[in-house]
Amino acid sequence: MISRRLSGVITGKFAQDEIFILTAANVFVRILNKKFLIKKSVIQMKKIKLLFQGDSITDAGRNREDCHDLGEGYPKYAAKYMREKYPDVEFEFIDLGISGNQTVHLVERLQSDFIDVQPDIVSILIGINDVWHYSGNINESDNKVQWLDDKLFEERLRTVLSAVKEKTNAKIMLLEPFLIPVQDKLYFREDLYKKIEIERKLAREFADVYMPTDGLLCSAFIGDDPISFAEDGVHPTAKGADYIGKLYAEYIYPLIEK
Repeated sequence: MISRRLSGVITGKFAQDEIFILTAANVFVRILNKKFLIKKSVIQMKKIKLLFQGDSITDAGRNREDCHDLGEGYPKYAAKYMREKYPDVEFEFIDLGISGNQTVHLVERLQSDFIDVQPDIVSILIGINDVWHYSGNINESDNKVQWLDDKLFEERLRTVLSAVKEKTNAKIMLLEPFLIPVQDKLYFREDLYKKIEIERKLAREFADVYMPTDGLLCSAFIGDDPISFAEDGVHPTAKGADYIGKLYAEYIYPLIEK
């Protein structure tokens, strides 16, 4: 009788000890898991400050009083697709594109709108105004357009890219200027091709990513109406801005994953 009671007490004690050990083990495992998840979350959460720079295509009606306002152009769509594609990245998107800007204006804005911002990534879409704003400059002697000198265009853009490389730690994404084929601007191609070649040359020297926007848009026109992407040939419609924004989110991939 005593032995049975003693056995029962011992058995009960062992059972209680076992329950206590299992409970303690479960708590310990939960604590470890919680710490692991927190640590994992902290490790995976990356902060990236991304600066959109350029002309009216980048400006796209943004609120100039709020640098985080992305307007209605490709930056708005690029930000949307990037947030969807990289949920573990905390982005700060800044849009400082200004309508009418040419490369000369980017040089003027280098300190305040590039260097002082100290972005992690800067993307630049510039060049169409360096063509368009000279398109009416007709030489009376031969009736030909006096386009902006290619050497001057290269010098200005090189100044911008060099300063970004030397005075910030930003990665550079260069977007090719583009032209949708509308009848009244087809002659722009005479000069735009040369400017694009200069940008491609500088991209090989300075850029971390180059997006050949003009060629990609030409590909998109197959089986579609080019005018639906930009009615005036330059400023994208919502459809065109969405298309460019989606491409942007794809091309920037190497800079986000680094």
